[in-house]
Amino acid sequence: MKYLLVIPVLLAMLLQHSEAQFTIFNPRCELLKDPLGIDVKEPRLSWEVMTEKRNVQQTGYHIIVASTEEKLKKNEGDIWNSGKVSSSQSIHVVYKGKPLTSRMACYWKVKIFTNKGESNWCESYWTMGLLDASDWKGKWIGYDKASPWDSITQWSRLSARYFRKEFRAPEHIRRATVYIVGLGLYEVYINGKKAGNQVLAPAPTDYRKSVMYNTLDVTRDLQKGANVVATVLGNGRFFTMRQNYKTQKHNTFGYPKMLMQLEIEYEDGRKETIASDDTWKLNVDGPIRTNNEYDGEEYDATKEFKGWCEAGYNDSKWMVPELVQAPAGRIVAQMNEPMRVVDRLGPVTIKPAGPGRYILDIGRNISGWVTMRVRGERGRQVKLRYAESLQPNGELYVANLRDAKVTDIYTLKGEGEEEWHPSFVYHGFRYVEVTNYPGEPRLENFEGNFVFDDLPATGNFTCSDSILSQIHSNARWGIASNYKGMPVDC
Repeated sequence: MKYLLVIPVLLAMLLQHSEAQFTIFNPRCELLKDPLGIDVKEPRLSWEVMTEKRNVQQTGYHIIVASTEEKLKKNEGDIWNSGKVSSSQSIHVVYKGKPLTSRMACYWKVKIFTNKGESNWCESYWTMGLLDASDWKGKWIGYDKASPWDSITQWSRLSARYFRKEFRAPEHIRRATVYIVGLGLYEVYINGKKAGNQVLAPAPTDYRKSVMYNTLDVTRDLQKGANVVATVLGNGRFFTMRQNYKTQKHNTFGYPKMLMQLEIEYEDGRKETIASDDTWKLNVDGPIRTNNEYDGEEYDATKEFKGWCEAGYNDSKWMVPELVQAPAGRIVAQMNEPMRVVDRLGPVTIKPAGPGRYILDIGRNISGWVTMRVRGERGRQVKLRYAESLQPNGELYVANLRDAKVTDIYTLKGEGEEEWHPSFVYHGFRYVEVTNYPGEPRLENFEGNFVFDDLPATGNFTCSDSILSQIHSNARWGIASNYKGMPVDC
C-alpha cells in the first residue's frame, strides 16, 4: 500500500520538473513591455522560451486575453481565447480577438507546446489608448508669444510654460490615467510628485506629419479631496533654438503647447475627465529661463513657485492660458520606449583650471547631463559647460561644437543644500567645466546621468581579444548615446 502512495508523488515531481524545464519569459506587446495607451488595433504579441533541454521546438501556443486579472486567472478569455494553435511562431503573433476600443485594459497570458512537453503560463498586459479624435476632450492651450525677457533671434531664448489645474475627487479612485501631448517637451506633476520616470518626453517627430502622446498611470498619485495636476513645457525641437537661421535646416513649429486630459474612474463606476482648457492657470515667468539642445538650460531657483504643483497654492495672479491652434500633424501614440536616466556615473577626477574654474571628468563619453549638489548664497550663478574632449593644455575642446554654447546655468536660492539637473536639454560629454561653484567642489557634489531610450539589451559579446571586446563595448555605448526617441546624427 505504501508503494501505491509513493508512485503518484513521484509522477507529480517528475511532471513538475518537466514543466520547470520550459519557461516562457519576456512577453511583449508590439515589442514593448506592458505598454500603456497603444493605438494598434490588432497588436502583435511575442515571447521567448528558456529551457534546459536541447533540440526543443515549439509546435503550438495558447493565448488568453481577458478584461480583468480575475478573469485571466480563471482562464476566461472574454476578449480572446485562441485555443491551441499549431504553430512555431513566437514573434509578432497577431491578435485575433474582439475589436479593441479606446481605453481597454487587456490582461493576457500565453503557454506553448513543444516536441518535449508544454510550458508554464506567462502573464502580461497592455492598455489601449485614445483611438479616435473624438476621444480627446481637451483643448490645445499655450502662450503664443514671447515675453520681454525672451529673445526670438538666431540666439533664441524662451522661458518654460507652467500650467496647473486644481480639482476635487469626491470619493475613492479605482483608476486614473493621463493622456498628454506636450510640445516640445513636458513634465507632469500630480500633487507635487512627478508622474512617471520618463525624461525628454515625448519622442521628437516631424510635427507637420505627426505628434506623439504618452499615457501615464497616476492612480496612486491622486487622493480623495483636493488634488492638482500641473505641467511644465520646454522647447525641445518644436520651438527651435535657431529662429530664422538656416531655415532649410532648422524647422520651427511655433510656441510650446499642450493637449492633455486626466481621466478618473471612481470605485462606484462614475467617470470624470479633467481636460486642458482655458480654466487652467498659466505662468511663463518661472525658474526655467531658457532651454535648447544647442545652448543649454538656465534655471533661476530664486524664481521658483514654492508649492505650485500642490493643492492649495494661490495662483490668483497667474494668467489664463490661450486656446491655440493644433499642430498640423496627426496625434499618434508613442510606440517606442521612452528616454530615461538609464545609468548614473560618479566622476573620477575634478581639477582646478584657473580662478573659480574646475574641470570635472566623469570617465567616459555619454549623452545626458550632470546632477549637481551645491550650497551657497542666494543669487550666485554656477555654470556647467560640457565637452567631449580636452585640448593639450587641459582646457575644454569645443571647436567641433561650432556656435553651440552647451552651457547650463543654475542660480542658487540660498536655502541649504540644493540639488539640480536640467529638465529639457541633454549634452554629449565626458568633461564639464564648473565655474563659480561656492567653495571647492568635490567629486560627491556631482553625478553623471546617462540618458537614452530605455532599450533592452538582447545579447552581449566578449572574447579573449581585449581589443575586439572593447570595440563592442564602444559600439554599444555609442549606439545608446545616440538614441533620443530616434537615432541622432552622431
